[in-house]
Amino acid sequence: MTFQVDGKVVLITGANRGIGRVILNEAIARGAAKVYAAVRRPESVDELVQQHGDRVVPVALDLSKPETIEAAADTASDVDLVVNNAGVLKNATPLADDVVDCWLYESNINVVGLMRMAKAFAPVLKANGGGAFVQLNSVASMQSFTDFCTYTASKAASYLYTQALRDELSRQETAVVSVHPGPIDTDMAHDAGLQDMTEPPQVVADAIFDALAEGRFHAFPDKMARQTAEAYGGYIDAVVGDASLPAKA
Repeated sequence: MTFQVDGKVVLITGANRGIGRVILNEAIARGAAKVYAAVRRPESVDELVQQHGDRVVPVALDLSKPETIEAAADTASDVDLVVNNAGVLKNATPLADDVVDCWLYESNINVVGLMRMAKAFAPVLKANGGGAFVQLNSVASMQSFTDFCTYTASKAASYLYTQALRDELSRQETAVVSVHPGPIDTDMAHDAGLQDMTEPPQVVADAIFDALAEGRFHAFPDKMARQTAEAYGGYIDAVVGDASLPAKA
């Protein structure tokens, strides 16, 4: 299934900074009629409202608080595209003293938060003709990194859930995209010590809307992501079921 954002209504979690902010700007640049900026503090998108006017609508949403997700789904009853961008990362090695606490915190946002978003917004998308649901996973969903192993485990779980979500939502004509960035120039990447490996957030925004327009399930935005995709190509094609991989760099 393909999806064009022009003229559509979009909701983006974590839209006030980093990748989410760039996705919001790109959605508007590509003709989105309205973008709900779903953030924990609505006042944090005041600058975006000033920049884009009434095409940006702040909405309170916290992935750890299901009541805010349900309220946002009621508010954004006209949404055509949901981009679940918000996520968290903790630095934790496999035997760290706080490894369990890190896992519980990250999985509650990165996995359970995704489940809550899907359950709340799938009926809205169905009522509006199908639309699309985009999940920001990570290249770390396919490869573990020792220094933040609980994050990679949460993203692996999120990726598997996104695959199931694609199959389930196809029945209501909702396209699903799983996005797998490598290190991107954001606060999260800097906190993880990856600042020397990053690429700009714009590559993620471009990859999302290109994948939607071309009907692809996977989006591999940057060099590291594309290298991982090439290594996993046979598995992705044969097991996950997405033959539309990006061309080799």
